[in-house]
Amino acid sequence: MDGETVGGRSAMAGSGLLRPDPAPGLAIVVMGVSGCGKSTVAAMLADALGCAFVEADDHHSHANKEKMSKGVPLTDEDRLPWLESLRDAIGDRLGRGEDVVVSCSALRLKYREVLRQGDGAYKPGSYAACRVKFVCLEASAEVIAERVRRRAAEGGHFMPASLVRSQLDLLEIDAAEGITVVDATVPAHAIVEATIAQFRDELASTAC
Repeated sequence: MDGETVGGRSAMAGSGLLRPDPAPGLAIVVMGVSGCGKSTVAAMLADALGCAFVEADDHHSHANKEKMSKGVPLTDEDRLPWLESLRDAIGDRLGRGEDVVVSCSALRLKYREVLRQGDGAYKPGSYAACRVKFVCLEASAEVIAERVRRRAAEGGHFMPASLVRSQLDLLEIDAAEGITVVDATVPAHAIVEATIAQFRDELASTAC
C-alpha cells in the first residue's frame, strides 16, 4: 500500500526506500519585554519559514489595551484569558502539523506554562520534549526604554515607556527551561537565521 508506515517511517511503494515521517510542527515564541523587537523578529521568522505568525498584542482585550495605555500594569487575572487565547492559537496550528511563530512577552514561567499547553502532549517540566520553544530577546533597560519612547512618539503602540520597569521586574527565566537568550541589538535577520539553524530538525517547514 502506498504510504504504508513501517517502524515510524513511511515506505515508498515500489522504491524499497524509507523516508522519515514529516516533522509534526513547532511553535517558536519570540519573547521579551516591550520594545525588545520581538514582533519584528517573529514576523521575519514566520515569513522566512512560510508559516503562520501570531501577534500576541492582537489577542489582548480592549480593556487590557486601555489599561496599559494609561500606564497601569496588567494583573495575572487580566493576562490569563489573553494567554489562553494564544495557547489555543498555538494548539490549532500544532494540531494540524504546522509550524507557527508567536510574538509574546511571556515574561514569567507560569505564563509560558500556559502557552506550552498548546502542545497537547506536554507534561509540566518536560521542556525539552515540548513542541513550544522560546527565544528571548534581551537588551539593557536604557536601550529598551529608548525604543519604547520612540515607538510611542510615533504613535505605533499602546505601551508607554513608564511600564518598561515593571516588565523588566517581571522577567524571569529558569535555566532548566532551555530558553534561547539572544542579544536584542543584533540585526533581526541574523537572529532569524540563527533561530532557523537551531530548530531546523524540528520544524515542519524545513523538513525534507
